[in-house]
Amino acid sequence: MNVVWFKRDLRITDHVPLASAIGQGQTLALYILEPLIWQERDLDARHYEFLQESISCLDLQLKKINLPLTIKVGNAEDIFRQLHQRFGIKAIYSHQETWNDWTYQRDKRVAKLLTELSIPWYQAQQNGVIRRLRSRNGWARQWHQYMSETPLAIPLCTESQIDKSDDLPTSEEIGLTKSNCDHRQVGGRNEGLKLLNSFFASRGEKYSKKMSSPLTAYQSCSRISTYLAFGSLSVREVYQLALTKKNEIYMHTEPGSPWRSSIRAFMSRLRWHCHFIQKLEDEPTLELKNLHPSADGLRESCFSTERFNAWQHGLTGYPFIDACMRALRATGWINFRMRAMLVSFASYHLWLHWREPSLHLARMFLDYEPGIHYSQIQMQSGTTGINAIRIYNPIKQGMDQDPEGVFIRKWVPELSSLSKVEIHTPWLTNIPTDVYPKPIVEEKIARREASSRIYSIRRSPKFKEISANIVDKHASRKQSTRTRTKKQKNTEPKKSWKQPELF
Repeated sequence: MNVVWFKRDLRITDHVPLASAIGQGQTLALYILEPLIWQERDLDARHYEFLQESISCLDLQLKKINLPLTIKVGNAEDIFRQLHQRFGIKAIYSHQETWNDWTYQRDKRVAKLLTELSIPWYQAQQNGVIRRLRSRNGWARQWHQYMSETPLAIPLCTESQIDKSDDLPTSEEIGLTKSNCDHRQVGGRNEGLKLLNSFFASRGEKYSKKMSSPLTAYQSCSRISTYLAFGSLSVREVYQLALTKKNEIYMHTEPGSPWRSSIRAFMSRLRWHCHFIQKLEDEPTLELKNLHPSADGLRESCFSTERFNAWQHGLTGYPFIDACMRALRATGWINFRMRAMLVSFASYHLWLHWREPSLHLARMFLDYEPGIHYSQIQMQSGTTGINAIRIYNPIKQGMDQDPEGVFIRKWVPELSSLSKVEIHTPWLTNIPTDVYPKPIVEEKIARREASSRIYSIRRSPKFKEISANIVDKHASRKQSTRTRTKKQKNTEPKKSWKQPELF
């Protein structure tokens, strides 16, 4: 029999491995729940609960094509070995996976086992990420080519293989503590499609203008990032739906319409979504160590447990920081600018090495996608060596993005009695410290010291040489807007490291 191994692709639409396996005869649809991965420090019960819902939805989709899902709990190598002994595996079909280091090492072990058993493993490209990419030159062209291809139709399965499924363990049974994420999204493709349809119908009209403030972002952002992370939706199908919406917008609206800038912004982020995952595909150690070695030793020896605990629990004394962290803990989502601000504050004001904050945020982000996550964490903490240093002033951000203090009052209710001016600087009022803490650091001094430290390493002779190599390997390529002659068309495109925001 053929085995379709579902991983982070919990759908049947735009699923090349599924279509390919069904076309080759008797097929088993398989999901392997591996308890060991849930002991990793980047995962949380909120992810597991969302996964359970997504798997249930996938099973319903598969039953419509006469291919019920078989669920096995255990080690992937052991399960494949057992299935081969019982049924004889003809081939395994899956998507290529760019996820965390645990899955990277697991896939290497599985590949070794399948080679020993002489079982071919066909892995299809997913989301425009290219395995064994030699150069970033031409990557955008290849991405657009992939996104423009019509997804394969999934035929009815006439030769399905069914094996007894294991019961999915509860989150407690695999060692996960309650997440207290009471306002998280619900898993499954149907929920993702509802969000996508409502975004294109009306919610996304002012997306480009309203994505920056947490007051408006929950409603105006697409909120499909979690469904992309779990593979309930594919980037390709979303891109093609967005392209149809774009054509409709340009046909029925005038230049300057909010919809025009919003759909362009949305579609550009689909490409950037894959651009960042490509970074981790090309450099798997991005999850574990500084991209630019000049940052080694910069913060590692200065880690403060007191500061880290205050930051992760929303008790820093800076209301907007604390409101964003508490909102994230409760909902599993916060908009990009606020994510960048949380990382910036941890990295610069609190001078924390990015690794521990990144693991906490990975647990909090329901849409945790390692390729995007670690690239962005390092970018915002100044360890890539190629991105501009952005040290967000949390007081100014609060005044700009929440001028009336509405968001702060919702998530930091102990400050609800303060005026819209006082709420951004409660330490200047008579609020007792047992009600709300004083600032853990002095903002101006901490920002100035961090800036001095981070720029000092950029002056070293070796810094620019290493940065040039990083740009060559990881930076985006921008075509010049000027008209090119035939001779100019063959020149290497301009390299850029100015990255826009994501979802």
